[in-house]
Amino acid sequence: MAVALRSFWWQRWRRRPWARDEAGMLLLLLLLGSGPGPRQVRAGQAVEYLKREHSLSKPYQGVGTSSSSMWNLMGNAMVMTQYIRLTPDMQSKQGALWNRVPCFLRDWELQVHFRIHGQGKKNLHGDGLAIWYTKDRMQPGPVFGNMDRFVGLGVFVDTYPNEEKQQEAQKRRYSPGVQRVFPYISAMVNNGSLSYDHERDGRPTELGGCTAIVRNLHYDTFLVIRYVKRHLTIMMDIDGKHEWKDCIEMPGVRLPRGYYFGTSSITGDLSDNHDVISLKLFELTVERTPEEEKLHRDVFLPSVDNLKLPEMTVPPTPLSGLALFLLVFFSLVFSVFAIVIGIILYNKWQEQSRKRFY
Repeated sequence: MAVALRSFWWQRWRRRPWARDEAGMLLLLLLLGSGPGPRQVRAGQAVEYLKREHSLSKPYQGVGTSSSSMWNLMGNAMVMTQYIRLTPDMQSKQGALWNRVPCFLRDWELQVHFRIHGQGKKNLHGDGLAIWYTKDRMQPGPVFGNMDRFVGLGVFVDTYPNEEKQQEAQKRRYSPGVQRVFPYISAMVNNGSLSYDHERDGRPTELGGCTAIVRNLHYDTFLVIRYVKRHLTIMMDIDGKHEWKDCIEMPGVRLPRGYYFGTSSITGDLSDNHDVISLKLFELTVERTPEEEKLHRDVFLPSVDNLKLPEMTVPPTPLSGLALFLLVFFSLVFSVFAIVIGIILYNKWQEQSRKRFY
């Protein structure tokens, strides 16, 4: 009975961000006395452990450029007392925050506490932010401040409807049930062969999505990305009701281990403040059957079952000067050796021919 009540309290505390501040001092005292412990996510399914090397919260002491820093800033991102601002409410800015430690967890859950706000009125703001789990880090580019043709997982909180505005400019209308309401959350898995389509807000490559009204809210907004047994789940808490709501469910997602977590943002002609308050990664311990162990072996490239991704074509690596010299040298040696062997064999053949005549 006591275990059940403790598990129930932890789960309710986790689902209510406002309770964290009220119970902060009590929790600190408990942690000092007992150290970090596991928390049950769902009875009989998983127990989660906070991984501090992949997590970030106030007062942001692990952010910097030193060798001991766990997180690096890029571009216009800057550390404030209450948040990390990826981009200010100014045009043509981009910023990012990347974890320096690769993640080798098999099952995990990332909780993101963020805020998007600005002076722009309806549809006069942009562009949004992205949360990443990718092979490469600290690579600026056009996809919400990160490189295009990335390798890994991208989750996008898109605040500006590019495709809708183009349709309006062409005086065309969407078919019923096709139009999306922005801000919009979507996800994409890429093996490096796909390009994110800005003109269509990533529609051709998205795994799924949902509307998420997250701008200029007066309460906390949260996003959670859960990856368990090749099953990707994305949920949000953006209504101020302290409850998770489902956004994306996708089975058969295969993500390699050893990739990096990060978040980035970009502004263009339109802008917003894009703030990250905390990132908390939990390791999930999940029981697997022997059959599941065989099925859930490590992979080397991201993929999604029943979704054909174009094969990644790797351009040939140009040879260095030394490698080119060695290649030419050994080719000449082999050619000379082959010629000498050929001459010796020819002479022996001629001698045998003469002996036949005599």
